Amino acid sequence: MRKLLTFFLLYFYGITVNAQTAQVLPSDTVPAIIHYKTENGITKFSSELRPLRPIAGAPAPFYTYFWEFGDGGFSFEESPSHILRYDSIMVRLFATNNYDDGKRPPTRPKPIIRPPGPKPTVAKPMLASNGGYNLFKMGGNIEMKTNCMPKPGDDMMLVLGYRNKIENGQNNLNGTLAILYNDVEFSQNNFELAEARTYHNEKKSDLKSLLNTAFLKNKNQEPVYYASSEKHFSLSPVEKVLLKDQAKAFKSQQSWKFENLQQNEERFVFMHFKTTPEMLKDTNAVVRIAGAFIPDNPLVETEFFTLELQIVASHDPNKMVLRKSRMNYRFTGKNRELTYKVRFQNTGKGPAKKIDVGVNISEVFDPTTLKVVKTKPEVANCDSAYANQSCLKTSFSADSVHFVFTNIYLPGMQQKGVKDADSTQGFVEYKIKFKEKPPKLPIKSGAAIVFDKNEPIYTNRAVGRFKMGLSPGIIVGYGFPFETDNGNYLNGKNFVLGASLSPYATHRYYWQVELYFNSFKENTYQVPIATEVRKDTVMNGVAYQILDKKHYQTTKVSTINAVPLQMRYNINKYLGAGAGALVALDLYHRTSDELRYRLRTINAQGVAIEVDHNRNLGRVNENFSDLRVSFFADIQLGLVRVGPALGFRYIFDPKTNNNRMSTYVSWKF
Repeated sequence: MRKLLTFFLLYFYGITVNAQTAQVLPSDTVPAIIHYKTENGITKFSSELRPLRPIAGAPAPFYTYFWEFGDGGFSFEESPSHILRYDSIMVRLFATNNYDDGKRPPTRPKPIIRPPGPKPTVAKPMLASNGGYNLFKMGGNIEMKTNCMPKPGDDMMLVLGYRNKIENGQNNLNGTLAILYNDVEFSQNNFELAEARTYHNEKKSDLKSLLNTAFLKNKNQEPVYYASSEKHFSLSPVEKVLLKDQAKAFKSQQSWKFENLQQNEERFVFMHFKTTPEMLKDTNAVVRIAGAFIPDNPLVETEFFTLELQIVASHDPNKMVLRKSRMNYRFTGKNRELTYKVRFQNTGKGPAKKIDVGVNISEVFDPTTLKVVKTKPEVANCDSAYANQSCLKTSFSADSVHFVFTNIYLPGMQQKGVKDADSTQGFVEYKIKFKEKPPKLPIKSGAAIVFDKNEPIYTNRAVGRFKMGLSPGIIVGYGFPFETDNGNYLNGKNFVLGASLSPYATHRYYWQVELYFNSFKENTYQVPIATEVRKDTVMNGVAYQILDKKHYQTTKVSTINAVPLQMRYNINKYLGAGAGALVALDLYHRTSDELRYRLRTINAQGVAIEVDHNRNLGRVNENFSDLRVSFFADIQLGLVRVGPALGFRYIFDPKTNNNRMSTYVSWKF
């Protein structure tokens, strides 16, 4: 009795503890709460977010931030300061939870009213130095940055910055700004542009007016390009081709006209993208978003900026990416070069001086072809570095390669005084070739990153996959009747000609369909009858004696044969096996009956004469009269993936219990 009482006490205690625990778990639906305080015309922002929930075995979780201040300004800092340009603005915070097993905190815009007092003076209406972020790190007129990698069904913010560099030599610049998204190589749309917020009177325009540029020649036979909407706008031939090529690569686009862009002025457009739930589920795939800066002045070059974004299942700053992970196997050979990029970020409280990026290399690659393309931080090769110089050492083992950054200084995100998250990030990008044409199987690679002497951080697995591709083929067979299964068709031909369709060069299981040319068969055979020989008969006034009477039946059949369902398996490149169903359908079936007589008569000279006489009894026509299904299994020898092969097929018809064997030659292209 005491044990039973103890059991119930422990049971109810467990329910109470679990209920209390469930109450204190942070809700994913709690939005980010924005706090602010203004002093001396400068507003300091901070936030209140739900507690993070660590993932077992992962590094400590943390938030990254993207602030949009509602006046054209922004920041990626945790607690930024900003000078308000307007009396009232709408501030948004997009917080991203890294290494956290919950959802991102929802964004709730917060209206901010500037307190009374003198308005601050700002020399340039929008400069990144206004508590914002130095976006232009590549030195161009256009640059873009997102607050996170795209996650299916989640939101993503993109800031597009454009400027008029001093090098342009133009005091005021007009032109077009465009954003291109949803790669044509993917059947589904990956993004929806929910909203685009502009703050410098940018007006929506039609990019087609630039793509449909007219072409004329002047008297000197020099090409002149202009757009129908702009009298003085011109595109060089190269720029026109580049713009059209960029537009063709994407299914969706949006563009704006901008005016009076002052020298050294920076402007920003904020785009709220919703990643569709149907987004490509391959979390190793890379999607692109491209921006275009198209000035009206032909003396200023048209510029493009492309972001390569990896689709993710969770937000993690340490990632491995394979560019163009979907490959066409037909055109993949020994000299095909793949490009990998391993990104890493120091999320600690102090700087990292040594970073070891270990990558496992698939056996299909040739390690001697590996080339380091680019690194961040940019360092020399250790083989040519002087003592204590920052350098990169590349070393190989049996199935891996290690990229070791030595004598570097990579700040930590939690380090005091570090505000630029980009300064805590790095990467190594390399290219590598195949040993030979690889098997048509997924190619998987992963990385482990060690900061100084800490525990390794493991990245996702970058997977390269081959597109299915289609392989047509021809089939020539003998001994496979492919005709109506009628026992009276004794003289049917055993030669067939057909075609097949299957995935290209599959290494394992795959489906295949086959279709054979219509066969036409005509047969005449005798039908047994009880012969009643009459002694005489009269035809056309002449008396005859019936010597013989036979009943013959003639059939004409047109049949189509197909294999709508067949599973095959390539054991290796020389041996394959398969099983499936063969369907035969009679498109046309005609049956006619005839009586054939042997007659004898006596002519006027008294000589006996024998003659033949036929009498038609009628005919019957039927369409789609018979459908037959047989089952088969076969083996193939030869180049079973691509090329010629010899096959042996056993067929069984369960309706008639007919067993047949056939041999055929197939050739896949």
